[in-house]
Formats: sequence, structure tokens, C-alpha cells
Amino acid sequence: MENEMKSKILIFGGTGYIGNYLAKASIMLGHPTYVYARPLTTRTTPSKAELHKQLQSMGATFVLGELEEHEKIVSALREVDIVISALAYPQVLDQLKIIDAIKVAGNIKRFLPSDFGVEEDKITPLPPFEEFLDKKRKIRRVVEATGIPYTFVSANCFGSYFVNYLLHPHEKGDDIAVYGSGEAKAVLNYEEDIATYTIKVANDPRTSNRIVIYRPPENILSQLELISLWEKKTGRSFNRVHVPEEEIVKLSETLPPPKDIQVSILHSLFIKGQTVFELREDDVEASSYIRILSTQPSINFLIFFLLIPLSPQLLHLNEFSVPLKKS
Repeated sequence: MENEMKSKILIFGGTGYIGNYLAKASIMLGHPTYVYARPLTTRTTPSKAELHKQLQSMGATFVLGELEEHEKIVSALREVDIVISALAYPQVLDQLKIIDAIKVAGNIKRFLPSDFGVEEDKITPLPPFEEFLDKKRKIRRVVEATGIPYTFVSANCFGSYFVNYLLHPHEKGDDIAVYGSGEAKAVLNYEEDIATYTIKVANDPRTSNRIVIYRPPENILSQLELISLWEKKTGRSFNRVHVPEEEIVKLSETLPPPKDIQVSILHSLFIKGQTVFELREDDVEASSYIRILSTQPSINFLIFFLLIPLSPQLLHLNEFSVPLKKS
């Protein structure tokens, strides 16, 4: 534990959606934490500027620069032990610049590229999502080829994000869209738990050069189960409005990017249930051997949303908006 606390962690994308959870978890677990981020400008949103201040007040050290500044990145890398990338789409391939810098720095003990979603080496989704995952797979293969010590993280669904997207707890309507039959199972993990697991596995020698899957059994549930739980917690009754699989597939073929990717993700997660598969002997399921005190089953973060519903703006849900014809 003492060695773990001494690891210095650099996070790329640390002011993004999952990145800020990672930065906060790293700080809370006692790690000297560095965040590589773009400089603040007059175009920086107030929420982003406020997040900079919040992380700095918690103890994060900011390194301000662009991903094109190779020497600056190399210099920052030489001050740390572990690198975590939380770069979002469409910056996935920009991680090649980070990998090049890691090779030059020569001191990094572990690199975690920006996965944090489905296990891309195990699924075959609709073409728009497949094309996106191919970019993530390319990063994995490059990391493996370079010999950089790595951990690939499959965190599955961001629980707060998708509970908001599926249930719309901030709205007063009685209709809830159900994708397909609603019976496919998905893994919904609370973002704070994802972040805590990630910092722990980044420091765990057992996870070096391994794929780690976050799949606590209590967080595996279907849309219909989620809606039923929500009804019990709110005392309300909702009208389940099914969106046929054919409609989702058609939208994936006709919508422009990135909305075609978004509907393809919905299809993969909530119609095909591609976050739930049979684990192989060499798969590492994090919750089976790494215990964190705050693990939140789906039922618990539903209570959280009942008490403190988060706004769509806070969750960036306006970036994940799909025009659907419900039937």
C-alpha cells in the first residue's frame, strides 16, 4: 500500500467526463496527480474553468499544453510513474503521440489507454461503432508491440450517464423509451467506482499486461429491470415505449457522424447485450479480487438520482441525443 501511495500519476483528458473522476480518485487515494490539459482561453467554458480550479484545490498539478507538444509531454512523463489516458472520441488516435512520448521518456511503469467502455476485442457491433472500436484496437496493438507495460480497462457502461439517458429522471413525463425488447442485460457501473478501480488496477502488479473487466454481478441488469426498480423507488408508473431494433439499425445507416455511432452504441449495449459475455480463464474481473469500499450497486445509485437528479448539461447528454420514432 505504501508503494501504491507513492506512485505519481499523469492523466490525459483529466478535465473530461470520465477523466475528472479519475483525477479525483487518484488524489483521494493519495497519489501525486498530474493533469495534462489544454491551456485555458477565452473560449474555455465556465464549467471547464471551474473544474480546473476544483482539481487544483484538491491538489492536482496541471501541465498545460497541446498533444502536438512532444517535448513538453516527454518532460511531464519523466516526472511520473503511471500514465492514464481518458481522451474522448474523436481523439482516440491522438494517443499515438502519447505512446511516442512514452517510448522516448523510457520510465513509465504502466500505461492505461483510453478504453473504459465495452471490451472491444470481444464484440462485433454495427459498422459505425465497429469503425470507432477499430481505432481503439489499433491503439491496443501498438501498445502491445512497443513493450510498454499496460493495463487495458473494460469499464462497460457509465452508470450515472446511462441511467440518466435511459430514465430521464430530470423530466416529468411518463413515457420511457425501451430499445428492442428491453430484456438484454448490460453492465452499469458508477463512475466513481470505475475511477477508483482504475487507480487501483494501475498500481496492481497482477494487472500488468492484462485486460481488466469491471463487471460486479449486482450491476448487471436489463432496461426493463432498471425501469421496474425506478418505479419502486419513485412510486410512479411508466409507459414503456419500445423502439424496434430495425429502427435503430436504420438510423445507424442514415444518421451523420457521430450520431450514427451513438445509435450503434445503444444497439450494442441495450439490444444485443454485448457487455455481458462468458469470461475466459485469463480474463480479470476487477471486483472479484479488488475490493473498494464505495462500490455502488445499480439500486443504490438509483436512490442517488431520486435524491439529487443530475442535469443533462452536467452529464453532457446533449452530446448523446438520438432522434427516434417510438412505436
